[in-house]
Amino acid sequence: SMFMVTNTLLILMIQSSFWVLNSRPSAFKSPISDTIFTQLSRTSTTHLKGLSTPLTTIFIVLVMINLMGLIPYMFSTSSHLVFTLSLGFPIWLSLIISSFAHSPKKTVAHFLPDGAPDWLNPFLVLIETTSVFVRPLTLSFRLAANMSAGHIVLSLMGIYCAAAWFSSATSTIFLISAALGYILFEVA
Repeated sequence: SMFMVTNTLLILMIQSSFWVLNSRPSAFKSPISDTIFTQLSRTSTTHLKGLSTPLTTIFIVLVMINLMGLIPYMFSTSSHLVFTLSLGFPIWLSLIISSFAHSPKKTVAHFLPDGAPDWLNPFLVLIETTSVFVRPLTLSFRLAANMSAGHIVLSLMGIYCAAAWFSSATSTIFLISAALGYILFEVA
């Protein structure tokens, strides 16, 4: 199952970095973490001490889960709403709470757009507050729908390629190249 494959990969990566100095898994892991740390240092996460390490770990685990979801007959966890909600909601809530703790005036100021008429301000604050609190739900739905759609398209292309395998060589070559192009699009 995917759970066993994920755990085995994680154990091998962590285990090899403890006992061997320059092993192949640690050489593979280092550029990935360096790239992620560089991207995180450009954002406002520098104000939140200790956030870059969990985000890097979550990102690497998500990439592994998404890549394993592309393997045929492998259960795609990331295309389920429960997975996206249980992962996204705590991260969103921690960022909202930390933004209130770090700079409450700036956070509350984001609820009111600039240049709005005074009589419209209470309604705009209510709408913006609702928008912020509904955001993790809508983003989780979008992520689950996009992941499901991608996996459905890959499955349909695989089924059609298997059916076209026996019909003609030209259509088979065209369909296999289209499927490979779509897989490259999904991976990249």
